[in-house]
Amino acid sequence: MVTETTRRTLDARGLGALRAGFTGRLVTAEHADYDRRRAVWNGAIDRRPRLIARCADPADVIRTIAFARDQDLEIAVRSGGHSFPGLSVVDDGVVVDLSMMKDVTVDTRARTVRVQAGVLLGELDRATQQHGMAVPTGAVSHTGVAGLTLGGGIGWLMRKYGLTIDRLRAVDLVTADGRRLVASRSRNAELFWGLRGGGGNFGVVTSFTFDLRPVGPTVLSGLVLWPLEEAEVVARAYRAWCAGQPDDLTSALLFRHAPDADDIPEEVRGRPVVGVIGCWSGPIGAGERAWARIRAHGTPLVDLTQPRAFVDHQSMLDGSYPHGIWVHTRACNVAELSDGVIATAVEHVGRMQSPRSSVIAWQLGGAVARPGPDAGAFGGRDAGFVFNITGITAGAEGFAHERAWVRRFGDALAAHETGVYVNFLMEEGDDRVRAAYGSATHRRLRALKRVHDPDNVFHLNQNIAPSE
Repeated sequence: MVTETTRRTLDARGLGALRAGFTGRLVTAEHADYDRRRAVWNGAIDRRPRLIARCADPADVIRTIAFARDQDLEIAVRSGGHSFPGLSVVDDGVVVDLSMMKDVTVDTRARTVRVQAGVLLGELDRATQQHGMAVPTGAVSHTGVAGLTLGGGIGWLMRKYGLTIDRLRAVDLVTADGRRLVASRSRNAELFWGLRGGGGNFGVVTSFTFDLRPVGPTVLSGLVLWPLEEAEVVARAYRAWCAGQPDDLTSALLFRHAPDADDIPEEVRGRPVVGVIGCWSGPIGAGERAWARIRAHGTPLVDLTQPRAFVDHQSMLDGSYPHGIWVHTRACNVAELSDGVIATAVEHVGRMQSPRSSVIAWQLGGAVARPGPDAGAFGGRDAGFVFNITGITAGAEGFAHERAWVRRFGDALAAHETGVYVNFLMEEGDDRVRAAYGSATHRRLRALKRVHDPDNVFHLNQNIAPSE
């Protein structure tokens, strides 16, 4: 359907000048590929940009930013398109689409990898696992590396190797005024600090260089499910178990309906469950001993704990979060899985109706908590757990209920909140963005914004405004 917004035409002369030097692909509302290219992972988002500029290189990015600013059009930046609130697409503006920029270059001697901004987590993992190495990233393999990294990057290797930003060595960036910068600890060091957690506020990152760490190729991949009726007992058992585990284990407490998947017994599929999921990245034998206690708790409905290729573990959750689902989320850092936190969770998890909705509480600590004061702008390193409450439906039907459930659950858990992970925010306002960083870090980020984007060109994000 063509709306009034998409009928508005682009300046022909300006578009012609952009097209003349552009090496990627330009997609307007009349293009056969338009609807496919404007769609993002969260199917609840339906926005119609005037132009999608599928950039092939940094020069295309520079040209697109200049065109959008000349035309006074808002700019959205898209890498993997996984932003929960859909901030990688914009009505009546320009999308700087980096998804064609797919180069991954592994340097085995330096133990580094250079990754262009359109690369997805699974693509990065497959390239690095050929050499028995990895970057700690996220938990859904079709997530974009860029957005995940710029917000911090929590995932299955974080307790052992830190957040994604903790392995970041350098970035290549295009600023709002068209400059190309390199940021690292030795070049533009303050900008490098801000990019490690400050999101896309300071420019368009076109490539990342990461340090690699030895991983796999086989890890001990755990998933154990019990009936939801046992949620409080299992949560307490998990709390005691995970507190004594070494950094080789990153795990999470999970509430959901058992998925309709081949490895789940048919009689369990769709049943409300509580679970423990995790990845042991050390020696397999030690991992089996570490997992034994929680696997032996009660009588699990399902125990899928086994050695798996790391790339397979990284995609275990992909089927639960496919493209096109309707998603609403709330997040909350807590200091610990206290009795009060557990009671709040148990009270609310039984009220989710959609078989796709879920709650996951990630254990932090370990390497996440150890970096020094120059580790970047990421907030919440001292948190014990990060809750992600996610209401999901296949489409519009039932979505209002799940969204209301998410909000009520989030409001109830707020009494225990110590902060919030910026990558798990919806469009929740300045106060919540401030809560993600803390006041001192937020002030420092604001000062950095005044230097690199004083006009707030890059504001379609969890925005750090240059001034009050």
